[in-house]
Amino acid sequence: MNVDLALIVAIGVLVACGTTLVLERSLTRVLVGFVLLGNGVNLFFLVASGPPGAAPIAFASDEPMADPLPQAMALTAIVITLGVTAFGLALAYRTWQLEGHDDVQDDLEDALVIRRAERDDTSASFDDVDETLPEEEGADLPDDLPTPHEPGPADEIKDDER
Repeated sequence: MNVDLALIVAIGVLVACGTTLVLERSLTRVLVGFVLLGNGVNLFFLVASGPPGAAPIAFASDEPMADPLPQAMALTAIVITLGVTAFGLALAYRTWQLEGHDDVQDDLEDALVIRRAERDDTSASFDDVDETLPEEEGADLPDDLPTPHEPGPADEIKDDER
């Protein structure tokens, strides 16, 4: 099977550019990155499908039949890319309406990680024990609370309610 080198280079370029754009902060660039990744995957399915052949209809031709699975996968990838693009476009448009830009902001956890990195501070590991926290879940609750298996005072039925 001969594979065109230009198609393989095009797949590599589309996937590389798409991956780079998906990692950007702007939702518009992320959206274009998803489209490029989708097109790269579709080209990959075409290259991986093998040599062209006759339509996959039984007894229609004496030529060897083409494999229909890569074609079905390419159609599925097109539909998925369309759905992700529509969702991303809606997100980008709504963000533009609300904030006036489409950049994704850092969340609180990202800011905490950045501050710790700037101070060269390590986070607590699993083995570090914090003495202020209880050892077991619910160990800091009062003992007079009913457990889930014991009925509490609110669960008792009075004789006059029967």
